[in-house]
Amino acid sequence: MSDTVKTQPTPKALVLDYMDALAGGDLDRLRAFFDPEATWTLAGDLPLSGTWTGPDEIFGSFVARMVERLVPESMEFEFVGVIAEGERVLAEWKTRAQSRAGGRYDQHCLAVFTVRDGRIATVREHFDTLHAHTVVFA
Repeated sequence: MSDTVKTQPTPKALVLDYMDALAGGDLDRLRAFFDPEATWTLAGDLPLSGTWTGPDEIFGSFVARMVERLVPESMEFEFVGVIAEGERVLAEWKTRAQSRAGGRYDQHCLAVFTVRDGRIATVREHFDTLHAHTVVFA
């Protein structure tokens, strides 16, 4: 009888799977990718800039506060690609949506994901905060 060893996906494969879930809008599935102590940091000086800890805070505070400013059914994600080295993965995607203020949000996003033990441990996201401020937070 042989022992079956469950292998974890590579960091790159995990982030690609995460991006697939993001494009599909499956928030419950997205939460499962994160370590309970994971952090997400948004650079810049937006009202949402800062660091959130744990899936509940990441999705319940950060993501929820951003999505409430957009028309949910207008949101689109276009995955561009990833570059991976070890536990770090740079992901690139585009987010498009209609803001509730009336503007068209067309954002190019980059994030550095750190994956440990098969879960996302940290994310550092960067995008055009002036565009976000003008269209989403004005």
